[in-house]
Amino acid sequence: MIIVLKPHTTDKQINHIIEKVKKLGLKPMVSKGIERTIIGVIGEEDILRVQPLEVFPGVEKVMPVLAPYKLVSREFKQENTIVDVSGIKIGAKNIIVMAGPCSIENHTMLLKIAKQVKKAGATILRGGAFKPRTSPYAFQGLGEKGLKILHDVSKEAGIPTVTELMDIRDIDLVERYSDMIQIGARNMQNFNLLKEVGLSKKPVMLKRGMMSTIEEWLMSAEYILASGNFNVVLCERGIRTFEKATRFTLDISAVPVVKKLSHLPIIVDPSHAVGKWGLVAPVSSASIASGADGLIVEVHTDPEEALSDGAQSLLPANFKILMTEVGKIAKAMGRSV
Repeated sequence: MIIVLKPHTTDKQINHIIEKVKKLGLKPMVSKGIERTIIGVIGEEDILRVQPLEVFPGVEKVMPVLAPYKLVSREFKQENTIVDVSGIKIGAKNIIVMAGPCSIENHTMLLKIAKQVKKAGATILRGGAFKPRTSPYAFQGLGEKGLKILHDVSKEAGIPTVTELMDIRDIDLVERYSDMIQIGARNMQNFNLLKEVGLSKKPVMLKRGMMSTIEEWLMSAEYILASGNFNVVLCERGIRTFEKATRFTLDISAVPVVKKLSHLPIIVDPSHAVGKWGLVAPVSSASIASGADGLIVEVHTDPEEALSDGAQSLLPANFKILMTEVGKIAKAMGRSV
């Protein structure tokens, strides 16, 4: 349920309601908007049906949340959530582009790419230190060594970073060396991992599972918010269908659907969706036209020699062209990059 408070409700009144909710054995989640504050209540709703919270000072009304994802829903929060990644705001007017190689290979390569994508307009550097691969014989990433390279390059190039977390045991490392935690498609329903990043103070990017519905995806985000971390960005990266022309099928309709159902920002990963570098730019433009808050794009200085996903990686020169095209679409949508 949602407890909607009146404008100008005092902190004393809010704290009184929170304490009452806790005494009932329920979990209150406070969301302060521009005009008013609301309190989401997690737990057995039947308790609230016999508890007249409407009579408490400062309460305007008590409403049930019909969606199974309570905290993620627009019912809980009408205003768009803006996620701050070390000063970069995702979900605001500016389109945010994350760019970099699929895998961190060495310091020299990553620093070169970081400087080039930043110059082209990217504001967050991506790079994988732990790589989930279909084959156990494929390159699995540099691990902690890769994270240290990512951290050093971030400082040298002056750009925040995002990298994937695959194992609960590595969360301290990823928190220490990166600005944003990525939960990949294969781990979208790794609920223990979701709970753990929910306890983290780091922003989280949650990718949609390749065979997951939008509701399942939002329910996974609910795990993170229910654990206390509201700094979540959703990422559509394509789903598995019968179509073989592209690596996956980008569900472009997921962007406006999610915008309607949830207050969380949503970005698109065109690289993993199409799997072919020549299709990344047009799909990126379509993503921004559909209302996406940003992109995450793979860029490599030598795709032929890339240790992973070279076929879908853009050369820096082509990434620069993509940024120009995306900028035009963003402007037409009343936004900017």
